[in-house]
Amino acid sequence: MEGFGFRKMVLMLTIMVTLMANMAKSELHNVGGSKVGWGNSNVNLTTWSLHEQFHVNDWLYFGYDRHMFSVLEVNKSSYEKCNEGGFIKNITGGAGRDVFQLLEPKSYYFISGRGPCWQNVKVEVTAVPYIAPAPQPAAPHSASDYTHINQTFVLLILVFIWGILFN
Repeated sequence: MEGFGFRKMVLMLTIMVTLMANMAKSELHNVGGSKVGWGNSNVNLTTWSLHEQFHVNDWLYFGYDRHMFSVLEVNKSSYEKCNEGGFIKNITGGAGRDVFQLLEPKSYYFISGRGPCWQNVKVEVTAVPYIAPAPQPAAPHSASDYTHINQTFVLLILVFIWGILFN
């Protein structure tokens, strides 16, 4: 029975390390540059999107007046023609505060249904794979380096103790 508990603990640690290693960097983009940028007539969404860098796993936040706007993911043709019929996904949640995760490296097209698309309430974003920056040359270790190592070590010890106590 003791071996079974140890195997569970090793499995749990392996899963945690794998999840921590696979956590991709992601960013939240306020569409239009503010918390109420979707539908804001003072914002050129095309210009805004051209100045942003979107990566796979990033999130888009659409903030808007829910009585006037909506958010639909559409294909390129529907984007160009402001055609809301046959949309890919209705992002609108009803509160005017919706999020969408960019899961693939591709171009995504969003429009507001009910007419505002014709006033350029639409945006194209292109997500590219996240490429980690090249590692910096090794520098002498500082106290903060050891603090990070100690925090990781303490976390692993706490997980190990948790596994023993709640076996």
